[in-house]
Amino acid sequence: MTDTPGKRPEREDYARSGVDIQQQRERLAASSIRRKVPDAATLARRRALLRWAKWLLPATALLLLSAIAVWPEVEHLISANQTTMRELSKVKIESGNLVGATYRGVDEHDRPFTITADTVHQAPSNRLDLSNPMADILTQGGDWLMVRSEKGVYMQHAQILDLTGEVTLYRDDGLMMHTPLADIDIKTGIITSDSWVRAEGPFGSLDARGFLLSQHDGLAQFRGPGRLILNDDRQNDARTGKKAS
Repeated sequence: MTDTPGKRPEREDYARSGVDIQQQRERLAASSIRRKVPDAATLARRRALLRWAKWLLPATALLLLSAIAVWPEVEHLISANQTTMRELSKVKIESGNLVGATYRGVDEHDRPFTITADTVHQAPSNRLDLSNPMADILTQGGDWLMVRSEKGVYMQHAQILDLTGEVTLYRDDGLMMHTPLADIDIKTGIITSDSWVRAEGPFGSLDARGFLLSQHDGLAQFRGPGRLILNDDRQNDARTGKKAS
């Protein structure tokens, strides 16, 4: 700022000509960006996008929540399939026979059972010829039953297992039975035989000409003539005392 006698003091930056001011305004006007007012078509598209967003965003969130809820079941199925594939990899096919086969299922009371065999031959009418079969059955009362033999025939649809050749039956309460043949209706839990049988257990020993066991009803029937020897510790102790005296 300079002081001149007889002239009012002014700032130098304000001492501009009208041309300079006009040029500066034109430059500011050219550099400024004015927002264009949208037309009717643009407004309609924006409204449509908003309507789609109102439905799409909640649907996407619901889909993600459903995927999170369902994923444990999917993982369980994947794990079960991997287990099945591992079991199938152990099964060998030789001359039309399955080696090391395992069959699993449930009876009419939804109790699981398992049948294994060294070799299985597929025959017509859903018949499976088994060598060295073994069946594990869970009864209605929660008891475990195991039956095995030298040979067997399994009818898949009827869930009937016919065993022949040194049939051995064992139950986890200590009962053991031996018979040349036995028929097992796995669906109903009934085991029968028309041949001789020897049963041993905590009660004693029993020889009979046939038997029927209903695992789910807790029923055991033996057909005579037969012989029953009961274990009676009290009588044995009394006899021992008399002999000693």
